[in-house]
Amino acid sequence: MIFIEIFMALFLLFAFFHFNLTKKNSDHRAALLAQHIDSSDEMKKTLAMGLYLRFRKETAENPPKYSTTYIKEDPLMFESFVAKVIERARGGTTWVSPASGDFGVDFEHKKEEGMFLGQVKCYQGDLSFDPIALIHSNMIKTGANGGYVITTGSFTSSARKYAEGLDVELIDGIKLVDLWIAGLENEEQEIRHVLPEYI
Repeated sequence: MIFIEIFMALFLLFAFFHFNLTKKNSDHRAALLAQHIDSSDEMKKTLAMGLYLRFRKETAENPPKYSTTYIKEDPLMFESFVAKVIERARGGTTWVSPASGDFGVDFEHKKEEGMFLGQVKCYQGDLSFDPIALIHSNMIKTGANGGYVITTGSFTSSARKYAEGLDVELIDGIKLVDLWIAGLENEEQEIRHVLPEYI
């Protein structure tokens, strides 16, 4: 009987140490994951800000002097950049509207599911509901299946509430960076498929 009690005591002691070791490892992994997520989110926010600076409209009277390392493009090129990102990340084809007379539709995205309309804003602040209302109006006029309002910044809480149930996807700067990365990964997979011997 004493042997059973000693065996049980040793078993419980072993279980206690095993539990503590497992918990310590699990806590360490959770801390590493949280740190990675924070770093990843920080990187995406930095890239979103970089996109804003790359495409923003500069004032003619006091233009900033950027390093030759930076890419600086006309704000209208942001529409083409975003359309290409959407096409690479989500498939289908995109067509960018002319710069004037587009009635708030910067690009069309055609997929098997139908046509989606996009409005793009290189904006440093949070967008209000106005661009959402404009793209939704155009969706109704054209019979589009959905729409996007895409910005380098973000959206006000009233804009997010307004968009509920309208089939208008709000894509902020961080989500735009996610799509950009996904599109690059899709393109890389396609290259690997087409040219496997070179990669």
